[in-house]
Amino acid sequence: MEKEQFTAEHEAETEGGEGLDEAAAEQQASADGGDDPGDPGDSPEKLGLLLEDARAKADEHWDQLMRVRAEIDNLRKRQARELENAHKFALERFVNELLPVRDSMEMGLSAAQEESAGVEKLREGAELTLKLMADVMAKFEVVQIDPQGEPFDPELHQAMSMMPRDDVPANTVVAVIQKGYTLNGRLVRPAMVMVSQAAN
Repeated sequence: MEKEQFTAEHEAETEGGEGLDEAAAEQQASADGGDDPGDPGDSPEKLGLLLEDARAKADEHWDQLMRVRAEIDNLRKRQARELENAHKFALERFVNELLPVRDSMEMGLSAAQEESAGVEKLREGAELTLKLMADVMAKFEVVQIDPQGEPFDPELHQAMSMMPRDDVPANTVVAVIQKGYTLNGRLVRPAMVMVSQAAN
């Protein structure tokens, strides 16, 4: 009788243990996220769709890159062409402004060859031509350097000789042999001058 009771109790414990093992296994599977080989997220069809989508985006990005490179290349070529034209025709405006001066000089020479040409008429023609030239130079920011009576400035003047003088301070420009010029504030040609020095 005791043997039968022991056997029955043992079978009950065994069945209870198996039930606990099955519950623990189910709980572990749930915690692992249910890695089921049949999960649609890992299916070959879905992976194929993802791959196809990635390839389409890559092709789109490649096309965009090619378009940007083409635009940059066209911009570079256009800038090079504009720079070349700027170098070729940089003096075009200056030449157009200078032509009337040449026309005036030619008219003056033609008038000087006439028998009735007088000194006064030639002088007026020369003054007109000089004024035209001065106007052209002013348009292009060409400024004349005429330092008569000014202190000598080695940055703008070139001393050709020294002259003893006691009526002006030393290092004063007392004569301008050749006027100088600047272009947009930059020295083009220094003024050639005579400079005073203290008389002995």
